[in-house]
Amino acid sequence: MDGFILNKYTPVIGLEVHVQLSTLSKIFAADSAMFGDAPNSNVSVITLAHPGTLPKLNKKAVEFAIKMGLACNSEISRWQIFDRKNYFYPDLPKGYQITQDKTPICKGGYVTIKTSSGEKLNIVLNRIHLEEDAGKSIHLENEVDTLIDLNRAGVALIEIVTEPVIHTSEDASAFLAEVRKLARYLEICDGNMEEGSMRCDANVSIKLKDASELGKKVEVKNMNSLRNVQRAIDREIIRQIELLEKGEKVISETRTFDANTGLTHSMRTKEELNDYRYFPDPDLSPLKISDSWLESIKSSMPALPAQRSERYINELGLSEYDASVLTETKEIANYFEEVCLHTKNFKAASNWIMGPIKSFLNENGVEAEQFSIKPATIADIIGLIDEGKINFSIASKQLFPALLANSDKKVVELAKHLNLIQDSNVDSLSPIVDEVIAAFPEKVTEYKKGKKALLAMFMGEVMKRSKGKADPKVINELLFKKLQ
Repeated sequence: MDGFILNKYTPVIGLEVHVQLSTLSKIFAADSAMFGDAPNSNVSVITLAHPGTLPKLNKKAVEFAIKMGLACNSEISRWQIFDRKNYFYPDLPKGYQITQDKTPICKGGYVTIKTSSGEKLNIVLNRIHLEEDAGKSIHLENEVDTLIDLNRAGVALIEIVTEPVIHTSEDASAFLAEVRKLARYLEICDGNMEEGSMRCDANVSIKLKDASELGKKVEVKNMNSLRNVQRAIDREIIRQIELLEKGEKVISETRTFDANTGLTHSMRTKEELNDYRYFPDPDLSPLKISDSWLESIKSSMPALPAQRSERYINELGLSEYDASVLTETKEIANYFEEVCLHTKNFKAASNWIMGPIKSFLNENGVEAEQFSIKPATIADIIGLIDEGKINFSIASKQLFPALLANSDKKVVELAKHLNLIQDSNVDSLSPIVDEVIAAFPEKVTEYKKGKKALLAMFMGEVMKRSKGKADPKVINELLFKKLQ
């Protein structure tokens, strides 16, 4: 679409993110919440809504919701009631969902993201509330019947609702990535969107640049990855602009996103949406969060990515980029911090984790906590390099792979066994330097005439003839002295 037309409008986006909590049992029943079990194996009379059954609140789900609220700078509601949200659920036997309407467990707050231009932006939240999930309807191609799996019915969720303050699909995707990172740091959800552990609906509207009134809101569903959230929002923005440019109206409706075609399709219009008829659930007592419980949850909070990043920059002297990469996952950050317990060369520790270690993890699909080389061993390699006994190139290309195969070996012993220890002896290196200088008389002349960049060529030749074992510092001093 023409850039001029795009610039006429401002997209306005609000997100509703469902985070499936990693509780062992469901939010109001003792049924297992395990993913991947045989269909309809994790059900009971409560899940099936048999007459006379009563829900009982899962305390761990409440704790997890509070943790996310604290991480999102929200106000924790001290008194809450649960409500019934009424409309026809083919895969929720009660025919209503237990949720929180008037008294969400977390009010307001914000999540800080980094925009594509590198600026920090606070995405303001409306609320975070607790609720139960619905089951799963399975529509097989060319089949008349719909299959129902109730394993997910009643699984604990929090819904994180932003204010309509997001204006680009990139920022929406960044927000979702940050929420996933927080959930993983807090260990309240694995954040696996492909398995449905996190799901996102986007409310998208557009308005003319200077208009104060928002356009008609369209809800887009069925986005199962960060990339698809971005694609769906971009497509919906273009679709709405095309309608307005043709003089047509945007209809307030719910649409579904097709990842294969990249298009959105209408599901139902606003006029077809039911009134939810919220009312307090009579089977659940009000929930009161005591001072002592809230304080114990606060004290159990782990260091979050922003806090760790700030410490890495201010206390360890790392760059903002390094700190950002190292805090991508809790496991990587933990590994880095343990390396730093054994070395003061924090930048070298960062380089090793962001370079050879991260490459190995990515290429082999291994998580940091499964990595075979201990943090103290990485610190030992750094120590060898700092002492000039080995250089980074040889350490990363020869010693590191050897340690992967022999993780129980001592670094020094393995380096000696592989004959990798650098030669820093002037008497043994001086003849090699003389040999290289004698082999390139024309280059020596050019160097003496001012072409100082040739020093690197001489260095390379000495390293080649010493089979990479010569100490670069010693070589540099010898070459500089002999070429004068």
